[in-house]
Amino acid sequence: MSRIVKRIFLVLLAVAGVVLLALAFRPAPVVVETAIVSRGPLQVTLEEDGETRAHDRFTLAAPIAGRLSRIEFHEGDTVGPEDTLATLSPLPADARETAEIRARIEAAEARRREAQEQLASRENDHAQAVRDAERARLLAQDRIVARQVLEQAESRETGAAKDVEAAGFRVRSAQADLEREKAGLISLEAAQAQNANLVALRPPVRSRILRILERSERVVPFGTPIVILSNPAKLEIVADLLSTDAVKVQTGMPVIIENWGGPQSLRGRVRLVEPYGFTRVSALGIEEQRANVIIDFVDPPANLGDGYRVDVRIILWEQPSVLKVPASALFRVGARWNIFVMEAGQARLIPVGIAHRNADEVELTSGLNAGARVILHPPGDLKAGTRVVVRGS
Repeated sequence: MSRIVKRIFLVLLAVAGVVLLALAFRPAPVVVETAIVSRGPLQVTLEEDGETRAHDRFTLAAPIAGRLSRIEFHEGDTVGPEDTLATLSPLPADARETAEIRARIEAAEARRREAQEQLASRENDHAQAVRDAERARLLAQDRIVARQVLEQAESRETGAAKDVEAAGFRVRSAQADLEREKAGLISLEAAQAQNANLVALRPPVRSRILRILERSERVVPFGTPIVILSNPAKLEIVADLLSTDAVKVQTGMPVIIENWGGPQSLRGRVRLVEPYGFTRVSALGIEEQRANVIIDFVDPPANLGDGYRVDVRIILWEQPSVLKVPASALFRVGARWNIFVMEAGQARLIPVGIAHRNADEVELTSGLNAGARVILHPPGDLKAGTRVVVRGS
């Protein structure tokens, strides 16, 4: 009896040794991070830098050439049509310019008289050609001269008529040149008559000064930009997107505006995707085709100005409740997307179907249900059936 007990004890001891050896040489479980498949809201967005700008921006320019007075207003001031931003004193008339215009008028008058004399000469030649042709017709009827003489006389009559017509065109051209030069003199004389009057530079509507381009007193030519104004109540955002992203954006899409300097995000809405693109060189030296997207504020803050930087997130698609999983859990094998699920301490490979996705989360359409525990950032050597343990457990 004792011998049988001894044998059983030895067998149990051997089995325990084998089990201990198997446990000792069994691979250690892989430490992983996990997340739970859940239902919740999901948004697909486009993120880009944006810049605020005045929607109604216009520039006041010098209506005449003259001496500009110093502007006492400052950037940010609100001005209206009753405010005089600056005055322009017209420059004195240039005597040399006046003499040149009068000389051109005399030259144009001489060319007109010359053209009129040429017209009179061509008309006399035409009258003589008509008389010669008439005599040739009478002589040809009596067969005193050959038919060829009549044809030559008629040809000279036709040529003389065309010369009269051309001379008339030259007279009209010379008359037009003369009128143009006289118009220049009239304009100069009108400017001289107003030389003593100051020209006031006033904004056409109530607006806000964005920039003063010419603050100090100096002589400015006609058309020089002086002040840039804007409507203080109308502000918009322009964001340039890659053209491949801009085609996904539609008018009316909601926008979330962040990193503008305030504690809360602002709301916006896409007003326009500009129909033309442009080339911009990125920081890496790569040429990119981009297009501007114009965004209106839904709730604009009072302290944002023109040219301020903001971050915009254009919402392309959103749903309040979808089955979703962190994007870091997915990986592709061939043409299929897959996820490792943790079940009973082991990794299980499951093919899944996906739909919409953003940078953080993906919508699941098949393969898993809510509550499943998925493995995040699965190692490259992780295989189905491998023992896994959650980090920190």
